[in-house]
Amino acid sequence: MEINIRKVLPEDSEKYVQTHIDCWKAAYRDIIPDEYLDNMQNQLEQRTESFRQTLQDPGDCCFYCAQIDENIVGRLIFGKDREENDPDIGEIHAIYLLEEYWGKGYGTQMLDFALAELKSTGYHTIHIWVLEKNHRARRFYEKHGFQLDEEKKDLELGKILTTIRYSLDI
Repeated sequence: MEINIRKVLPEDSEKYVQTHIDCWKAAYRDIIPDEYLDNMQNQLEQRTESFRQTLQDPGDCCFYCAQIDENIVGRLIFGKDREENDPDIGEIHAIYLLEEYWGKGYGTQMLDFALAELKSTGYHTIHIWVLEKNHRARRFYEKHGFQLDEEKKDLELGKILTTIRYSLDI
């Protein structure tokens, strides 16, 4: 199967948000409390409307989806670094695939796509934040040359969770 990576269109909003929820439920099982993840599904309509508004004014973010046979199977968001005010630093804000597509090389294709786009925009360093307990994602980024740096921050996602930052010079 071949993956197609393209910009998200407003008419993709509900499927894109549903993919977001499904990806999180798989990726963060046993990391984020089930109650938080289950509540995301209850907020589908509200999250979809919010995302539609975001697409109207995306700011410094680029929103892409990964498709196989016309089905959205992943999501990819990248752009300016949210923490640093440095024009040389970009960030991958999100990169997710539905669980049944893990381990097939699609994540690498999505990462390569994001890095190429960020490099073409003029960024020289790329950051990505990862939940500290998400060992699968950490192995993925380390395999692709990202280095753990000293930055950490806490997020409230049903409980306090620590995120850690990885960096890559491109």
